[in-house]
Amino acid sequence: MDKKILGAIGVAVVIAMAVLVLLPNSPPNSPPEPIQTSHNEKLGIVINPPSNQVTLDQLKKVYSEASLTGIGRNNMYLFWNHIEPQKDEYNWKDTDILMDLNKQNGLAVTLYFSVVNGRIIGPYPDWMGQPALGQTLEKNLVKTLDTILNRYDMIDHVIIGGELDSYFNDANGNVEQYKEFFNNVYAELKQKHPNVQFGNAFSLNNIVNKDLDHYVSDVNVGDFVAFTYLPVDRLNDISKTPEDAQKDLQKALDLVPDKKVGIFEISWSTSDFVHGSEQNQTKFISESYDFYRKNASKFEFFTWYRQYDRPEGTCGIEQNFPSPKITIGLGSGLGGNEYVKERLSKYTCNAGLIKTDDTQKSGWNEIKKQIQLSANS
Repeated sequence: MDKKILGAIGVAVVIAMAVLVLLPNSPPNSPPEPIQTSHNEKLGIVINPPSNQVTLDQLKKVYSEASLTGIGRNNMYLFWNHIEPQKDEYNWKDTDILMDLNKQNGLAVTLYFSVVNGRIIGPYPDWMGQPALGQTLEKNLVKTLDTILNRYDMIDHVIIGGELDSYFNDANGNVEQYKEFFNNVYAELKQKHPNVQFGNAFSLNNIVNKDLDHYVSDVNVGDFVAFTYLPVDRLNDISKTPEDAQKDLQKALDLVPDKKVGIFEISWSTSDFVHGSEQNQTKFISESYDFYRKNASKFEFFTWYRQYDRPEGTCGIEQNFPSPKITIGLGSGLGGNEYVKERLSKYTCNAGLIKTDDTQKSGWNEIKKQIQLSANS
């Protein structure tokens, strides 16, 4: 059986698409059915296999392995051009497999839908062209999301705009136009799906690095405000200690005093190329979950990015990253687009808790411990 699965390979700031090839199972050693365990629906891990070629049995094992930590949530990244390649004709074969695995393992789902992702808009299906924010896009978005939510009842949170700080600051997005667009979509979808929470996401590290606080208060709409967080500077090198990074999390709570905060993706890479290490990843897991427990009532969800590393060279970055140019030595220029993209690629490929050869990093045992300590939060 040869099938392709849409890979959930985020950082939301990146949104790099990966296609998983579902290989034939290797009989007869199928993994056991998922073991029943208690789940905390606030806590999640972005579940991913270590390779882009995987059998269904291997994929089941990956999901069961993540579920047994006690998490109750996974992220799902859906791209409009993939899910609705032709108007009113939907491609469910990929998402049905992944959503069924979420359901089997008792996991709620935070859905990221590709309308805005920082400097990238869409990607939209070819039949839509490149629509501007307005009534036509609103109508199509409501119809498509309504169809998705009717099909998958495990989706309880939806993020419509991702990394809005970059959309407004770097892609010339209009704040008032986006607010009107979101509020119109929200009103219709909330009427149809009152138990689903709708919101937007920002890059916390980008806000901290560039003093972009005002965009969060400008677009404080919906049911919650979500953030992604990487402990990096503007060149995508890890520049924080685990203790300093924990302090950045307080910024998210301070920016949204009147709503709950969702941590959509929080991570620490172990790549020494960007000054990461297993020791500091483990330390940050301890620090961040301690912060979560102290402020659990303020969080809508808290999701770690991610379960497995990816093979080197498979975390390609499609966005361009304008950055300050740094001159080192005899006029050699660093800080350009390729320099920044290379670091983000290295960061992303090594952000997992388990290596591609199935070797567990110390952070894997640490996150299991921290999730158990947070079971009642």
